[in-house]
Amino acid sequence: MKLQQLRYIWEVSRHNLNVSATAQSLYTSQPGISKQIRLLEDELGVEIFARSGKHLTRVTPAGNAIIELAGQVLRLTENIKQVSQEHSDERRGSLAIATTHTQARYALPPVITEFTRKYPDVALHMQQGTPKQIAQMVSEGQADFAIATESLELFTDLVLLPCYRWNRCILVPKDHPLAKLEGQLTLEALAKYPLVTYVFGFTGRSQLDDAFRAKDLEPNVVLTAADADVIKTYVRLGMGVGIVAQMAVDPELDTDLVVIDARHLFASSTTKIGIRRGTFMRGYMYEFLERFAPHLDRDLVDAALTAGPRHEQSLFDEKMLPEY
Repeated sequence: MKLQQLRYIWEVSRHNLNVSATAQSLYTSQPGISKQIRLLEDELGVEIFARSGKHLTRVTPAGNAIIELAGQVLRLTENIKQVSQEHSDERRGSLAIATTHTQARYALPPVITEFTRKYPDVALHMQQGTPKQIAQMVSEGQADFAIATESLELFTDLVLLPCYRWNRCILVPKDHPLAKLEGQLTLEALAKYPLVTYVFGFTGRSQLDDAFRAKDLEPNVVLTAADADVIKTYVRLGMGVGIVAQMAVDPELDTDLVVIDARHLFASSTTKIGIRRGTFMRGYMYEFLERFAPHLDRDLVDAALTAGPRHEQSLFDEKMLPEY
């Protein structure tokens, strides 16, 4: 059994059983991958993939178990490389962050600016996607950290570290009736207008829906987007009242919009960092976490990483988290 064979079956499973696409991603030949998979199956005495002619059609029950173990072996070998790098050059390496647009655009820039200034030889890679997509990236080893508000808890192999709490605000043009509202805004008043807000599953959207449901109100959501800047664009076009994360308001660029505090209308949301259990943490990875969330010192992160699945939540009191 060779490490290369384990990598091939792992990558083939991740490429929807497309051997040609796998070969392209690994810069090798399709026949070479097929041959090595056959050799591994012959050695183990079981089929990892079912076939129809030359095409792989599905992963067998035995194959599922073998591929899962292969993934663990590959992650351990990557940890061995990280250990050697940490001891040979602790300031050189790479860090891959998977996150949403809101975090990438508004929360991360000052952190990344300071981090890259201190660690110029750490290659920083940022990937954006839906919360579920970025959690899967970390679960499958394609990224080191997932930073999001929604969906991370769906992946039980991720350790979740709460970072900060945040809430929402309302955005309207200066000539909108809500811009001249006297007194505190209510959900009943908000429900009278068309709304432009996040796609469900993005940036705390579930808390928004829960708030309207609790009042037995049906919000008139006319447009949804994953990107706060897109939401603001359509507010400016008069399509509706915007509901965005407070952090997404730019005091210099959004002066044409009226910002109305909405923290009394919606429950706060918590942004978390997800790390795959068993990840070897480089020194600069600890520092990145602490720069992003100062309460996440090395001792607390280590305690969370060694806790049982989801027991790490007992280490945090989310009411004590800082507010963005």
